[in-house]
Order: sequence, then structure tokens, then C-alpha cells
Amino acid sequence: MKRLLLCTDGSAYSGVATQYAIWVAQRTRAQVNALYVSDLRSYEAPFLMDLGASLGASPYTAVMGQLEEIEKQKAEMIAEYTQRMFEDVELGKSLSFHHETGLLVDVVEDFEQGKHGVDLVVMGKRGEGSESAPDHLGHNLERVVRASNQPCLVTNREFREIKRVVFAYDGGESCLKVLDWMVCSSLMKGLDLHVVCVGEGHGKGEASAHLKEAMNALAVGGIQAHPQVLTGDVEDSIEHYVTTNKADLLVMGAYGHSRIRQLIIGSTTRELIRRCRIPVLLYR
Repeated sequence: MKRLLLCTDGSAYSGVATQYAIWVAQRTRAQVNALYVSDLRSYEAPFLMDLGASLGASPYTAVMGQLEEIEKQKAEMIAEYTQRMFEDVELGKSLSFHHETGLLVDVVEDFEQGKHGVDLVVMGKRGEGSESAPDHLGHNLERVVRASNQPCLVTNREFREIKRVVFAYDGGESCLKVLDWMVCSSLMKGLDLHVVCVGEGHGKGEASAHLKEAMNALAVGGIQAHPQVLTGDVEDSIEHYVTTNKADLLVMGAYGHSRIRQLIIGSTTRELIRRCRIPVLLYR
């Protein structure tokens, strides 16, 4: 892993995302691009449009200019805060800060495809306004996960060092990509890894076969793990395992092998991100 992209907006969740980005950078020595995107469409509210129509173009243009200046000042504050966090752990030289205007999902795609390159995207599962909708995921999260070709680390509200990892494996395409990534990446080296497969109904035999498949692939890469077949509802059983085993990170594919790829990430994935109070590493 050479480069990671940290999406930040100055919220409490993005502050924790910054801490996890630092943890990744310390383990992998990756360069970090911190990104704040100003979505000026949010300022094109009806009342501003009415203001422009009533008073003329000049007042409207002046208001938009002031709002753009506010966004610039906000970006400077976020950059200063982020830089200070990295300097506190002597990683200041590994950080570059970027302020862009547009849609976050478009800018992330540009970073992945452009000269910067991205091996991992880090972002909080909620952003600004999270206090008003604490049970909902951030509106940018699904768009970024859906569009990104790289793994996404979706972080929670409180930081804790990652020592124990649960990998929810189902044999699907996304999970096969995770296996390849785990074998090649230094991020998971030395961590206490648990691999779980869920057998719903009469699917325990199939789950056991998937589990053996995952363990063999990890063994080839020199990675040891604790295997476990779970039974019952997928969301309930994985959440219970994560909680009772005091896991620090959940790894899973963004889409299950039995689910149709829609315009949103898989419903099981979405529910586990919402329920689990630990970061979730997703691979599409």
C-alpha cells in the first residue's frame, strides 16, 4: 500500500477517520492525501435563487462569493487540524491536503484515476449533521463505496487501536478480492484474524466449504486465522460474534455473492455498518 485517500469534512466522525488513517500510515508507510470537498450546490437553495431573481444578479453573486470564502476558510482550518494530528505522531511529511469543489464521489474517482492514485479510501460512516440523524449513514458513503475500485475503510465514532479482525467471508466475488488483498497487503500482518462464514437454514455445509476455501488461500499467503462457522440470521450472527469477541475491525465484501448488484451497496453490508460500532473495511 503506497497511497491512501482520507475524506474529511471537519466533523467528529472525520476526526476519528483521521486517527485511523494515521494508524494505517504507521503500519504501511503510505502517503496520505487528505481531501475536503466543498459542494456548493448546497448553497443553491431556493431562497438564494429567489434572492437573485428579486434583487438582481449582483447581490446574488456577492452572496455566493462570501459563501465560497467561508468554504475556503473552513478548508484551511481542517487542513491545519489534520496537519497537526499527523505532526504529533511524526508523520507530517507523509500528508498532503487538497481542497476541491464539486461532488465528493467525482473527486474520489478523479484521485483514483489521476496522478495521485489510491490504494485505500478512508472515511467516516457519517459526516456533518450526524447528530440530527444518528441512525443513518452519511449520504456520501454509499456513493463512494459504489464508485471506488479500491477498498474503503468506513470508520466509527470512537478510535481504538486495531488488534483483532473479523473477516466475514461468503465466497462471493467481493470477498475473493479481499482474500487477494489480504495476502498482498502488509496492513493485516500480525493481527489476530478471525474468519467467519454464516450458514443460513440448511447452508451450514456450504458455509464450511467456503470457510475451508478462505483458510487455504490465507495459508498460502502465510496468514494464520481462527475459522468459525456461524448459524442463523447473517446480520445478527456477525454482529454477535464481533461484539462477544471484542473485535476492532470487520472486513467484508460490499456485495454478497447471492445478491444482485444494485445502485446501493448490499443490504447486509449496509446494516452491519450501521449496527457495528467498529470500523468496517469494504471491498467492492
